[in-house]
Amino acid sequence: MSGALISVFKGDITKLSVDVIVNAANRSLLGGGGVDGAIHRAAGPELLKECRSLGGCQTGECKMTDGYNLPSKRIAHTPGPVYTSYSPAEAERLLRNCYVNCLTEAEREGWGSIGFCSISTGVYPIEPATHVAFKAVRDFLESKPSPSIKKVVFCVFSEKDERVYDSIRPMYFP
Repeated sequence: MSGALISVFKGDITKLSVDVIVNAANRSLLGGGGVDGAIHRAAGPELLKECRSLGGCQTGECKMTDGYNLPSKRIAHTPGPVYTSYSPAEAERLLRNCYVNCLTEAEREGWGSIGFCSISTGVYPIEPATHVAFKAVRDFLESKPSPSIKKVVFCVFSEKDERVYDSIRPMYFP
């Protein structure tokens, strides 16, 4: 593989020192609950102002903004699928697109590190979502001869999620 450092971190994504953090946004990009709300609060009011100019974002797509008051330089906003609104295969495809499109945008801008929150896991079952996340990242990194991204952090909120991520990670990143 590319030699990228892959890690799992339990904590606050708004404090993560990476070039890009990923926001599990809603389609309006105007803030909300959970991680989305925390990122908007920590980044400050300029983030909402920039997000208003973007015209929303479709499920599985990605739009980039500045990081404003966050340690990260950029924020990749991606609306994940609501698991119960799609067939399992379509939900998986859309979730995979979230990861791939965020990586693609970070790579296009030349960033070296990215921190993902657990996209869509408020409803999407955590174990299948974790497999999708790891496989999407591994496949993306393997598809690039020399990716700019050298560090990927999966930031989780709970000890339960941390255990799931830690148990599945070796299947994709031995």
